[in-house]
Amino acid sequence: MEQCVVCYSGGHSSALVGIEAVRRYGKNNVILLNHDISSEVEHKDIKRFKDDISNYLDIPITYANMEKWEIMTPLRVCEKAGAFTNPVNQQALCTYNLKTEPFYKWLKTFFPTDMENPNKDIEILYGFDSQEKARIQRRSSVLGAKGYYTDYPLALWDRTIGSTIEIGIVLPITYKIFKHANCIGCLKGGMKHWYVVYCLYPNIFAEAAEVEKELNYSIIKDHFLEELIPLYKETQAKGICPNDKENGRTFWNRVNKIMPDQLSFLPCDCAVL
Repeated sequence: MEQCVVCYSGGHSSALVGIEAVRRYGKNNVILLNHDISSEVEHKDIKRFKDDISNYLDIPITYANMEKWEIMTPLRVCEKAGAFTNPVNQQALCTYNLKTEPFYKWLKTFFPTDMENPNKDIEILYGFDSQEKARIQRRSSVLGAKGYYTDYPLALWDRTIGSTIEIGIVLPITYKIFKHANCIGCLKGGMKHWYVVYCLYPNIFAEAAEVEKELNYSIIKDHFLEELIPLYKETQAKGICPNDKENGRTFWNRVNKIMPDQLSFLPCDCAVL
């Protein structure tokens, strides 16, 4: 291996992978590959965090961006495509257009290869941990079929760092409310996530509700956002703080104790995550 590519999302896990990679291979052998997202949905403190890690490692961020990424938020990507997911494999179209497709184009341009002739000059590193075995297997299979080697430092290496706080870099402020560094208004999010968006990012919530109407398809299984507004409005009026880090079932059970029978319409756990 001559170089390793860190899939550098801007989240804490991928930052740790970047640090581990540089400590093992040296900064000249590491690429921090990011797909920049519109500042409308990627919090400015995530961008700050990405830059802080890049400066600490003394490695510039390499970008593989979708065309017009500055204005093409996940909602607008899906609106243009006329759907939220690929009907064949159910993959989120926002993820594919904003990240997956630009990633594959970048690989093909700079590290071309195929399954019969794997590229031994590159290794792709992901931030999955030991609890994400299914994701590791799936990513290894997908990239392996394209002729690339993958590795997972947080799951498979002897760790040298557990948090960026150890090197004086604070996590993005979004982690105080969200459990991830995904887009605000994640199209994979459930009722709890969209309650947070309703309370804190009403413009994004309103746009999402309009796109649902246009596509006649709901982001949350079995429930359009507009239908949830009365519940969200009352939940907010009761002073229940929006917090996406709490377990979904636990959060809504707590809400139900304050507002009995308000959640009786829920079909299953998947809607409330």
